[in-house]
Amino acid sequence: MKRIIALLLVASFSTMTITACNTMAGVGKDVSAVGNKVSDKAQDCKDAKC
Repeated sequence: MKRIIALLLVASFSTMTITACNTMAGVGKDVSAVGNKVSDKAQDCKDAKC
């Protein structure tokens, strides 16, 4: 019985870890895209186009 509980805990932890990694990767891509937009706009304003 203890072995089954231990296996369930390991499986649950593994699933949460994988899900968290995928979520953080998506957030990283979103933040990067926003950073690129801000950088592009700053460059336009520097060139007096804003």
